Amino acid sequence: MVTRSAEETIRAGRELAGRMRPPLLVFLSGELGSGKTTLAKGIVAGLGAAREEDVTSPTFTLIHEFSGPCKVYHIDLYRIEGAQDLATLGLDDLFSAPAVVLVEWPEKWSLRSDWPLLRLRLEPQEDSSRKIIVDAS
Repeated sequence: MVTRSAEETIRAGRELAGRMRPPLLVFLSGELGSGKTTLAKGIVAGLGAAREEDVTSPTFTLIHEFSGPCKVYHIDLYRIEGAQDLATLGLDDLFSAPAVVLVEWPEKWSLRSDWPLLRLRLEPQEDSSRKIIVDAS
């Protein structure tokens, strides 16, 4: 997928959400400012868990929880320093009931889960568009 604006990235998130069913772990990767939170806005809204404008980056709070037809957690691990920091968040509890768990900065994720995994990589292009690479393996 290629998007050329924040609105198109949100729309792409809504489209992707239409194919998501809990339980699902979604890794959102890409460099700082690549559009991960913007894509998350569309996913959360597309799942009916919150309005787009209610979805913000959880950089400082680390975890946002949304309820709707399905529970959605939006996690930002940017500020996590290592496995010890990650362990203090109690993220294992998120897997107690089916949900869609969106994880920004998944390279810092070290928890094991048997939930299906969807990887979404955002790559800014030279023309200011974004390429969204979907890997459901």
